[in-house]
Amino acid sequence: MKERLETDRLILRPWEAQDAADLYSYAKDDRVGPIAGWPVHTGVENSREIIKNVLSKEGTYAVVLKETMLPVGSIGFMAGKESNLEIPDTEAEIGYWIGVPYWGQGLIPEAVRELIRYGFEELNMEKLWCGYFDGNEQSRRVQEKCGFVYHHTNEKIPWVLMNDIRTEHVTCLTREQWEKAKTQAGWEEALYFEDWVCWRFFSSMDIILGK
Repeated sequence: MKERLETDRLILRPWEAQDAADLYSYAKDDRVGPIAGWPVHTGVENSREIIKNVLSKEGTYAVVLKETMLPVGSIGFMAGKESNLEIPDTEAEIGYWIGVPYWGQGLIPEAVRELIRYGFEELNMEKLWCGYFDGNEQSRRVQEKCGFVYHHTNEKIPWVLMNDIRTEHVTCLTREQWEKAKTQAGWEEALYFEDWVCWRFFSSMDIILGK
């Protein structure tokens, strides 16, 4: 897998030990981890250990803001057996989180769309999956914005990391759905551009003719 991906505002790159303090600054907030299925971090050293033992896996990226070149969240691409779902090697699951100060800025949808593109165009995946726990409406909205469609619900899941029982809603995006949406978006963009060119032309003619 690629070690670095980019979008307009973001760089997706492997987590590094020196990111521990930045990771802790967001992961200590109880609004971030528990709703995503993992406990709050207890200190910088705890975050450093999690980088070493969990976030260093291939396909896990720090979501780095180009403006500051510092990590503000995390996103993971888990293919086949690496996923929590029972899926073949031709399919993958995407998981993510972002620090509270960056909620509502569209950064995670931007990162997810890049992993979707990477998964379908470069890794030739057939399906991509996401999931969110009951009550995590922000995650649900991210998945809807990125084209994922509700697939099924897993109830009464023993979740070891949090020592509780959870309900998980699973969504899916197929290659065909993504290609269709991409084509439709391309047509809409082309039509918008055509309308804009026509508007500019006739506006210019009005000026020339003194209208």
